[in-house]
Amino acid sequence: MERTAIFPGSFDPFTRGHAALVDEALNLFDRVIIGIGNNTAKRGLLTPENRKRLIDDFYAAQPRVEARIYTGLTGEFALGVGASAIIRGVRNTTDFEYERTMQAANQRIYPTLTTVMLFTPAVVADIASSTVREVLAFGRTVEEFMPEGVDIEKYL
Repeated sequence: MERTAIFPGSFDPFTRGHAALVDEALNLFDRVIIGIGNNTAKRGLLTPENRKRLIDDFYAAQPRVEARIYTGLTGEFALGVGASAIIRGVRNTTDFEYERTMQAANQRIYPTLTTVMLFTPAVVADIASSTVREVLAFGRTVEEFMPEGVDIEKYL
């Protein structure tokens, strides 16, 4: 039986930190579906479609990774794609407290789903999408924050 996990988030934009967590998840699961949350009330840097395109382009040679845009509850999305687990990244204690609360709620509502918290590797733990957006707003390059070979300008 194939073990599938979802890795949900806004991914605005998808960073080296996100890629490191996908790599780690691929050591644990047969397939990882990157769930791009679409909050229609928020205008981000990239459209959800361009976030998906960036991720699809980056993982074009990796058939075990797929990106999908979704709306609604993450647990519903996970069940809908046949996932047994939700991957969450933890960079620091603040992330941990938030993710622990979300895990508890999801466990009550979706008892068949397991939340797997992965610690972001130290070398990329300081990278946040919000930082990338801010650096871009000041006209600076963000290459060091992006996955290898990704040119963010192509997706803006």
